[in-house]
Parts: sequence; C-alpha cells; structure tokens
Amino acid sequence: MKRALTGFVGAVLEAWQELRIHRTRVLLSLIGVAVAVCSLTTVVALGAIVQQANEELSERSSGRPATLYLSAYSDGTGTGGGSGEIDGELMDATWADTLERYDVTYGSRVLSGSQNVGFVDGIVPVGVQAVDQPYGEMHRVRVSEGAWFTPGDALQLAPRLIVNQIFWERIGSPDLATHPTVKLGGQGAQPTTIAVVTGVTPVASYETEPSMFMLVDQFAAVQAADPTGGGGGAGGFVDPFAGGAQTQYEMWVPPALAEPLIPLLQRDFTAALGEGVQVDVFRQDFAQYGDDPFLVTKLVVGGIAVLVLLLGALGLVNIALVTVKQRVREIGIRRSFGATAGRVFFAVMMESVVATVAAGIAGVVAAVLVVQSPWVRDLVGQGMITDFPPFPVDAALLGLVAATAVGALAGLLPALVAVRVKVIDAIRY
Repeated sequence: MKRALTGFVGAVLEAWQELRIHRTRVLLSLIGVAVAVCSLTTVVALGAIVQQANEELSERSSGRPATLYLSAYSDGTGTGGGSGEIDGELMDATWADTLERYDVTYGSRVLSGSQNVGFVDGIVPVGVQAVDQPYGEMHRVRVSEGAWFTPGDALQLAPRLIVNQIFWERIGSPDLATHPTVKLGGQGAQPTTIAVVTGVTPVASYETEPSMFMLVDQFAAVQAADPTGGGGGAGGFVDPFAGGAQTQYEMWVPPALAEPLIPLLQRDFTAALGEGVQVDVFRQDFAQYGDDPFLVTKLVVGGIAVLVLLLGALGLVNIALVTVKQRVREIGIRRSFGATAGRVFFAVMMESVVATVAAGIAGVVAAVLVVQSPWVRDLVGQGMITDFPPFPVDAALLGLVAATAVGALAGLLPALVAVRVKVIDAIRY
C-alpha cells in the first residue's frame, strides 16, 4: 500500500514537472478546459438558482410542501345546517382545536373580500385578503418595506394593514416608522375605522389596483362595524351557492405527515360539525404529485453542460496527440532505460489528468465568483428569490470530477500512442 502510494505521488510530481516544461504547448488546451469547467459549474449552479426561483414562485401561490387545504359544506340533511351554510364560529373553533391537537405551528384562515378605503381623492373599494399571521411564512409573502404581521398585531385595537406598492404610493409613500394611518369604511353616514399600515408588498407588472392584507379577526370586526364597507364573509362560512366568499383553511405540515393526517382531519371535522357535512382535505402544493416538477429543466441544463464539456475535451485530445508525437524521442529514450509500458502509459495519462484538475480548480473558482456576484444574482433572481441558495457544493464537486474525467479521457488515446513507441523510434527522431 505504501509503495503504491509513493508511486502515485511520484507520478503526480513527475507529471507536474512535465507540464511546467511543456507549459507553452498545453496552455491553450488548459484554458479551454478551464472555460469548459467554469461553464459547466456555472450552468449547474444557475440551474439550482432558477429551480429555487420556480419553487418559491409555486410556494407563493399554492403553499410550501406540504400544504393541506380544508373545506366543508353542508347538504342540508343533517345537523350541520341547511342551504350549504356551516356555523362559522363552530368551524373556526374546530380549526383552532385541530391546530393545537396536532401541534401544527403554521395554519391560516384565508378569506378574500373588499373594504372601502379613504384616499385623498375619495373612497375606493380595495381588495382584501384576510389571513392569519402564519400565512406570510407559509406562502413566502415578500415585504419590500416594513414587516409582515407579528403575533402581537392581532391584539391591537387599530387594525394592521400590509398594502401593495400601488396602495402605498397612493397615500404618498409615507415612512412606515411614522405609523401612517388610513380610514376604512365611512361610506355615507357609516362609521370609519382607523387602520395602521405596517408593511408594503411589491407588485407584479400586471397589477394596476391597490390591494391589502388584513388579519381575519380584524377584518371581521371592521365588517361587523360597517357591513356596507365591502364584500366578504369574514368570521366563518357563508352560503357558497349564493355567490358569497368562503373562508379557506390551510396548514403547513411535514410532507411525511401529510397523507396520514388527511383522514384524521376529515374524521375530526365531521364529528365536530355534525351529520350532513362533507369535509374535503387535499394537497395543492407543487410537490403533491411526487415527481420532480423541474426534471425537464434539470435535463436541459445537464445537456448543455455536457455539450460544453465535450467541446473542451475535444480540444484537449487534439493538443495532447500533437504533444505525444513531438515527444517520441523522449519516450523512446525512457523505454531504453527500462521504463515499462505501464509506467509510460500512467505517466502520459497523469500529465493530462493533473493538467485538467488544475484547470478545473481555476474554472470552479471562476464559476463561484460569477454566480455569487450581486449583478448575476439580481439578473437571475429578478427579485423573486427570498432564500437565495448558496453556491451548490455539488456543482463544484461536479466541476472537479468532470475535469478529472476529461483529463483521463483526453489522456487515454495519447497514452496508448505513447505505449507503442519503441526504442528504435527514438533513433529515427
């Protein structure tokens, strides 16, 4: 074992010395390999960033894996109620008990509605998404100014608002540290409610109207104080067949617990709401189907990377063959002094491997500098990534392994040619 290790180290050192002697010949080939490895590593790393962006985009719309959605309706035949209505207070109480029973940290009610807001140019109905505090983490809600709701916001007398960029600009883009306020309701002789803006969310290119987030209980209180202030069914279920909004219930649980938890939730809610109630629990996040939704992206990225690497390897093989042809006299002299065919083969092979590993290290370092640069992050992320992934270690390892493999592959043919060199060839040259 020790002898083999000593021989290997000696071969590596000898290969390095040969590279130093013939550095002018191999410089261009090493530059090509370094560029190829840099391209391979960069493409793989950027692929991971693009995948992260796609995952976050999916999680903002349908929740993180695994998000369970729960809904219920009554067919009017049992104790659950008639005409599709379910007692909202009972539903909310059952939901709260369920979160506590199964120790679910992230659960939220979700209700869409509208609320009259007093701007300087008049009262305008604004779309409202009423949620509970964990919703922000469950759906990766981005906040460009201020902060998302805190657990203590639900205890505040003045409702807290997270508004979009359009809403914020319409009230003059005030400093959120000054706790800017807006008036909710107030249509005609109806009373108004003072709300505090605590955060701002960015808008997509297709958004043209103001919108806002509110906590469900605070939205329900505003609706109760001013029933004409907007639409929505805050405070629980309304008749879905009459065109009203319906409260949705979501919880974020570990993917391994999602399937076992579904029948338990159906059982618990059916027992609590009474007969004649249909309870549906299902997943809607991107990972629900089990297959990798980004497999096509990975295959395309991998194909481009392999093509780039093969182009670099082809150039290295050509230069290596020319180099061996020019070293026939040297190799013949080595054979005359007793060098075995295996020794010559391994020496020529290691020259190529050591060269490509050195080039690979340079290529990986260059890839890290490129991918981690703020300019590239801004260009690729497009502001959609909140958890920007670090440079993937597997991409760096892949680059080094690919460089080693290219060196071995590119050195194979020249090494076979070198083995066939005889002593008499040294005399001819």
